[in-house]
Amino acid sequence: MTSDQRAATPTRPSSPIASTNLTIKFLLELAALALLAYWGAVTGDGIVAVILAIAAPALMVVVWGAFAAPRAARRLPAQARIPLEVGMFGVACAAGYAAGAVIASTVFAVVVVLNAIGLTLFRQWAE
Repeated sequence: MTSDQRAATPTRPSSPIASTNLTIKFLLELAALALLAYWGAVTGDGIVAVILAIAAPALMVVVWGAFAAPRAARRLPAQARIPLEVGMFGVACAAGYAAGAVIASTVFAVVVVLNAIGLTLFRQWAE
């Protein structure tokens, strides 16, 4: 195996910190859904708020499930999937910020950046 192949081969978490990093990524996915739902709930009035609060996170679930989920039938290669994932987190962050959840959105953004650094250091983007 060449050094390039070793670098591209995902490694399983070998430390509690690496395992925790993957857990944090999952929690970030849930937080993104919550921010999108919150945006929908405060953006519209009446039935529009309900529709937006359901549709915004549902759209993320559909896109994530089709192209980013580990068991997705059409999972994108890492070069396309990483920008998609980070971009979706960015949209969720912007939505939360626009809805007035400034502190939650700021904390979310910081944790996304730290998690992305961890995913890179632990070579976990393929998982």
